[in-house]
Amino acid sequence: MVEEKQDNSSDQTVAIVGGGLAGIAAAVLCRQAGCPVTLLESRQRLGGRATSYVDAQTGETIDNCQHVSMGCCTQLRHLCESLGIRDAFETVDKLYFVAPDGRITPFSALPLPAPLHLSGAFARLPYITWNEKRHFASAVKQMARTERKSLRGVNLLTWLKEHHQTENLIHNVWEVVLISALSESIDRIDAAYAQKVFTDGFLAHRDGWKVEIPTIDLDELYSERTLHALEEMAIQVRLNAAVEHLQQTSGHKIELRLRDGEAITASNVVCAVPHHRIPRLVGQLPEFQGLLQQVQQIESAPITSVHFWFDRPIMDLPHAVLIGRLGHWVFNRGERSLNGQTACLYQVVMSASRNLEGQGSESVIAQVANELRQIWPATKSATLVHSRMVTERRAVFSATPGIDQWRPPQQTAIPSLQIAGDWTQTGWPATMEGAVRSGYLAAMNILRRHNLPVPDLPGELPVSRSARWLLRIPKQGSGS
Repeated sequence: MVEEKQDNSSDQTVAIVGGGLAGIAAAVLCRQAGCPVTLLESRQRLGGRATSYVDAQTGETIDNCQHVSMGCCTQLRHLCESLGIRDAFETVDKLYFVAPDGRITPFSALPLPAPLHLSGAFARLPYITWNEKRHFASAVKQMARTERKSLRGVNLLTWLKEHHQTENLIHNVWEVVLISALSESIDRIDAAYAQKVFTDGFLAHRDGWKVEIPTIDLDELYSERTLHALEEMAIQVRLNAAVEHLQQTSGHKIELRLRDGEAITASNVVCAVPHHRIPRLVGQLPEFQGLLQQVQQIESAPITSVHFWFDRPIMDLPHAVLIGRLGHWVFNRGERSLNGQTACLYQVVMSASRNLEGQGSESVIAQVANELRQIWPATKSATLVHSRMVTERRAVFSATPGIDQWRPPQQTAIPSLQIAGDWTQTGWPATMEGAVRSGYLAAMNILRRHNLPVPDLPGELPVSRSARWLLRIPKQGSGS
């Protein structure tokens, strides 16, 4: 733990490396406190892993993967409100589950307090037996009542088997929720993070489970609207500005050396980059040898998405959760212009997609397209105009058993240097919410260092009285 030293000097400059959500959050909070802020992003777009690509064949900009949030993600919502982009998200309070036999079941809340609000939705799922539903409810109740520290380091699959969860329950309920939320296979998940997802998302508050979906492309959301908002705040945003490494100056400041040879000096620096980029940035600093060893223990997990352009609509649902299939979610992205013609775009997301390694994109696309034909007959008469598969091999950090011991705090061994990113200590898994929280935590360290007021930020959604009474959910903060 670094001893906090206040710096009341007039130099409160902040340089932030990385234009993802962690970097954006840190920039906004520091600027709102009056600090001069420069945000450096190596690519030509903001958003980090929430980004878009230009499809070489069509020239159309497409998202790398559909990004969604949930009602329990309070600080992401706070950031969006600060940036004026909250209107770019749609709140979804009804999901659609497609059973292995093709039956589609709506999933929505009853007008009851948490945790009873979703009891009817789970009860209606047709692909698990009533006895399995009873065992599932018992396991969820036991998980919610367990102190989080007791679940840390516990392999989730082992825990599920010990609590009488059948293979059908594991594959068609637990995996459906957790692989999408954590992008990791059940046998590689720390049980504490499974508890985090179920408690915060489904049990504690009746709004926690609601899905928030961007209504515009990620490129427009971050590279246009967010960029404009940051510039309106007088934050200097520099795109295509790759930082090669950092070094400490004799005046206890940090020098950032850019790829083109330019050097920038700041009183405070936030490294808001993925964990695998940390060694290159700070590897020359002797204070970081311990951090580098920690970072090497953190693994990454891939996410794959397949984009389909059909000549006509194939489904009338806005989205659907696919059970027992290669694809996990399908999102209806509406009509798009494709080579001067109108086409209907659908995106199928496959989280924790290690199982696709070694398969060619043509094979995966064919398998997923066949799944769509089996579910929606209109696909058989539609013409597939174009398709593309995109894989983010380092999409998220893996929430493996014991991961918390390797996640570092935002404050480093150098008082003027912070790190941020969803992989740092936030109490949250690899989510947009975790990224925002890390950026805010790094920024608050800077504000304290300069004796500046630290704002009150939204905490977790409150646990409902009925959830406390029925589940006896222990009081535990995000870092418990």
